[in-house]
Amino acid sequence: MVIPVLAPEATRPAPPAVGLAVGGLAASDPRAGHPGRRRVTSREELEHTAFALFAARGFDATTVNEIAEAAGIGRRTFFRYFPSKNDIPWGAFEEELDRMRVRLKACPPEVPLMDAIRLALIDFNRVAPAQVPLHRRRMELILRVPTLLAHSTLRFTAWREVIAEFVAERTGHRPDDLAPQAIAHAILGVAVAAYEHWLDDPGTDLGALLDDAMRQLGGAFGAGLG
Repeated sequence: MVIPVLAPEATRPAPPAVGLAVGGLAASDPRAGHPGRRRVTSREELEHTAFALFAARGFDATTVNEIAEAAGIGRRTFFRYFPSKNDIPWGAFEEELDRMRVRLKACPPEVPLMDAIRLALIDFNRVAPAQVPLHRRRMELILRVPTLLAHSTLRFTAWREVIAEFVAERTGHRPDDLAPQAIAHAILGVAVAAYEHWLDDPGTDLGALLDDAMRQLGGAFGAGLG
């Protein structure tokens, strides 16, 4: 929603275990965890393995030890890639936040504030067709697994701060002033609502939903935001 909103990592491979396209080895594959299996060598490969296990067993029922074993690595090596199991669905979140900051700053100053955020939000959440199933699965985990909700709250706070910083820069406020914070909270709510609608109705277009929702929000805030 970053949500990016949440960055879909559309420009590089993401764990296809999202949705129908399950990458890596499924937990039922007799090769999973086999001593002769090649060890993973990147965060993306570890995501592949983890998403395959989440699809087969469920997020809550999958342990860090099981992910590490299936990936052919030790538990300590797992934590070099991810601080916790809860961080796996978020991928390279900090890098994506930096990308969103750059995208917002690149918007010409003559573009009205809410239009600038709307365009950046749509661009940030653009997903290549081949990546849609995996992105859907990623967002289902983030938004619909109860054990991830508290962790998601921390991530959403960081995401809102990127929006608040941009609003503050445009309006002459401080990022922690009421107006930037209110706008950031409202935009996150709009983005999450668009994602929920997209998850409920696979036939909808995520970009169109974000565009429509942001236009309505922009109209509600009015033209006085610059």
